Amino acid sequence: MASQGSEALEEQLEEPEDTLRVSPAEEMPVEGPPALEEPEQEPLLLPWDRFSSWLHCICVVGFDLELGQAVEKTSICYLSFPDSNSGCLGDTQFCFRFRQAAGSKSSLGCFLDHFDRDAPVCLKVSGYYYGYVYFRQVRDKTLKRGYFQKSLVLISKLPYVTFFHSLLKLIAPEYFEKQEPFLEAACNDIDRWPTPCPGKILTLPIMGVVMKVTRITSVCSHVMSLIFHSQSDSLVSIVLPTVHEVDLFRCFHPVFFHIQMLWELVLLSEALVVMAPSPAESSDTVLALVSCISPLRYCSDFRPYFTIHDSEFKEYTTRTQAPPSVILGVTNPFFAKTLQHWPHIIRIGDMKQAGEMAKQMKVKKLKNLKTLDSKPGVYTAYKPFLNKDEDIIKQLQKGVQQKRPSAAQNAILRRYFLELTQSFIIPLERYVASLMPLQKSISPWKSPPQLRPFNQEEFMKTLEKAGPQLTSRLKGDWIGLYRQFLRSPNFDGWFRNRRKEMMQKLEALHLEALCEEDLQLRIQKHTEVETVDLVLKLKEKLTQAEKDQLPVKPGTLPKLQAHIESIILTLPEDLQGILHKPPSP
Repeated sequence: MASQGSEALEEQLEEPEDTLRVSPAEEMPVEGPPALEEPEQEPLLLPWDRFSSWLHCICVVGFDLELGQAVEKTSICYLSFPDSNSGCLGDTQFCFRFRQAAGSKSSLGCFLDHFDRDAPVCLKVSGYYYGYVYFRQVRDKTLKRGYFQKSLVLISKLPYVTFFHSLLKLIAPEYFEKQEPFLEAACNDIDRWPTPCPGKILTLPIMGVVMKVTRITSVCSHVMSLIFHSQSDSLVSIVLPTVHEVDLFRCFHPVFFHIQMLWELVLLSEALVVMAPSPAESSDTVLALVSCISPLRYCSDFRPYFTIHDSEFKEYTTRTQAPPSVILGVTNPFFAKTLQHWPHIIRIGDMKQAGEMAKQMKVKKLKNLKTLDSKPGVYTAYKPFLNKDEDIIKQLQKGVQQKRPSAAQNAILRRYFLELTQSFIIPLERYVASLMPLQKSISPWKSPPQLRPFNQEEFMKTLEKAGPQLTSRLKGDWIGLYRQFLRSPNFDGWFRNRRKEMMQKLEALHLEALCEEDLQLRIQKHTEVETVDLVLKLKEKLTQAEKDQLPVKPGTLPKLQAHIESIILTLPEDLQGILHKPPSP
């Protein structure tokens, strides 16, 4: 395949003349209507800051027979096109994911930290970019190849799969008809959007259509709903219940007799590859797998669409070491041989309509995956820890027979996964909460106490009386599942996050205890040097608390600031002047 495109996210590459890359600070004009009014003033310093808070850049990737391997070093051009064997005629949408280069800065800048603090676990950003693709392939006799082939790609750090696919449906067809002027106008519209902010209703105008975005941060399964209004009338044309979730039932339909085993594999961060007939089915299935353990965050790598041209191809296909903890979505038949040594392989055919019955398939042995025409199914030697839940299978089958709407089937399956994950994680939450020191042990004049270390055997003993059997009807080797989980990247990521939250809570309680002290009385026993040292330490604590957004009671930080000011006023004027000076950067 020879393709023409643009990556240049980490390095500057020369691009062909007819390849367009719309970048936030370069090729776009600055003119445009004034920004939308917002309740809070945002620290936007440069043109295209608003654009950059949503998108890193926009790429247009075309196919050119003349270029050959001229753009071989750009991986985005390959990820933006289906493999030649996919046969995707018409319009196709899918997504891919790739690492952010070490040392490179994100265009989201300061917005990233602010957004990440308030976002639910499932929407926190990471050191990866997402590419959202709208690919068009139609017959065109005027071209040498006989086909028009082009992709419009949105590159962003935000994992808003449903949102960006909906955005592409609005702008991509128009772009293919009207070319660059339309894309420039769309970018100007995006640069007038308010920055992403969990918990707020956002109004996002785009090319004559208004998207009203409602975010609900308390329930991760319904984080954002989109309501599309036409500016010419008030009728709702499209309603999307979520910003990031794919249709679980549709994605798992080809293998839905094995959904519980797949949940275990994802929970334990097992190396898993999805072999699909198209990038759309590949990317949707990988995203469905990652989301099935929500609200637990999947902490390993995952690639919704992976090709032989990817920079990690050698790393992920080598046989000299065990496959890494990663979920790959592939479409090239070459992978049937290259990844044959992987322990768990899901092979899916064309996704059936939700109204068709899926055939019950047994788990297949890996040695049977030798030919390119291997039948769909799950190829693994894995033995699940938990007994199979026949009730959810019967419930979904009954829904198919009764022609239950796909949205209802999806809601049933998502709730099943949510309750299963919560039953698993609640004993861990309960035990980790017991590692917190008692509040009475916090002294304002001593460093905050430390958390007790996580003791695996101590935790295992708690499962006898307070294990998942309290909330789940499933039987099986829960102890074995926990032991395996405690060695996985998912546990490591979860525990690091919980530990950080508890350490911040201890710091917050320590600050609150300080604020309740009579500091004026205490400094009467201090020397001048000791008082200055106290002021410096309190100022450092205040600065760190504001930076970390510690969960303190309302009014705590202003009260601490007032304490600092009152102490400074007891010192000589020369010292007051020095202590009132802002710290040097």
